Amino acid sequence: MIDQHHDLVVIGGSAGAIEAIRTIVGGLPADLPAAVLIVIHIPPLADSHLPEIITRSGHLPASHARDGETLQIGHIYIAPPDQHLLVRTGRIELSHGPRVNHSRPAIDTLFRSAARTYGPRVIGVLLSGALYDGTAGLVAIKDYGGLALVQDPDEAVVPSMPRSALSLVEVDAVLPSTQIGAELERAVYSPARRREGAAMVSDEERIGKIIARDIHEQAAGGRIDQETVYTCPECGGVMWQADPAEGGLFHCHIGHVYAPEALLSQKSEELEAALWTCVRLLRDQATLTRQATKRSFSDKRGQVGERLEERAQMAERQAQIIRELLESGAIRADSPPEPVPD
Repeated sequence: MIDQHHDLVVIGGSAGAIEAIRTIVGGLPADLPAAVLIVIHIPPLADSHLPEIITRSGHLPASHARDGETLQIGHIYIAPPDQHLLVRTGRIELSHGPRVNHSRPAIDTLFRSAARTYGPRVIGVLLSGALYDGTAGLVAIKDYGGLALVQDPDEAVVPSMPRSALSLVEVDAVLPSTQIGAELERAVYSPARRREGAAMVSDEERIGKIIARDIHEQAAGGRIDQETVYTCPECGGVMWQADPAEGGLFHCHIGHVYAPEALLSQKSEELEAALWTCVRLLRDQATLTRQATKRSFSDKRGQVGERLEERAQMAERQAQIIRELLESGAIRADSPPEPVPD
């Protein structure tokens, strides 16, 4: 089955990848008939100049991606600091969702969303970096019929990510960065062919559905004599629920036991304690951020200082909202209700 040509290129890298990206971009033509999306692991408060660096490195314009932005061929989109970059049909989506492989933005998040949305039209490129981010994403791209290119680990400054991918993925090419640009130019014009038996539902989607199903089943009173979605308040272990005819007690594998009402009361106390911890951490974050703000302004890094001050103000607002909820009694560790006499 022919699905047009490869019109979406996704590139991921971490430590040592910026120079490789500059080399790759320098080898791409100005009329490249594909959109290019890039994730590089950078600190959340970094003052990223990647768009300017990449624009100067080649013939294609580059910019930080904006939420809801329409994808344009011949343009390079770069994940902003501390935001996941995802692809939807014809547009970009940014997310502050949970970290993946300790990273936000994460390479796997971009690669998986691209594979699900564009299928065999995707070309994934994994570059220098530590640990494992990008491997599962390349697996998804291959499962959906796309192409996978990996930087030669012997050339990579930090070879862990390329080597991890090569141990699990049947890639289409292993190349030095000096040859990846030319290979991309050739590959985008090749027909995109759907792989027989290509995955229709990703592991991420499948696991998400399983989790949602388990939570719904638990709320409906199911999962009797099975593992529950709850953890033991004392040791953090998984809990099992006995038959309601036998009291419906919750047991953990260590041996701690809770009646349903006692577990509810304990979870309410945990919630209140966690929220007070949030108040403290948010206040700590605001104070430390303001300390960093003064340093940024003293170093004449005005834009960084302004962004830090915005973060400090947001942390203070969030702490105040939670504190007001707690002090109003809207969130409290209530004792279980007294049983109603027959």
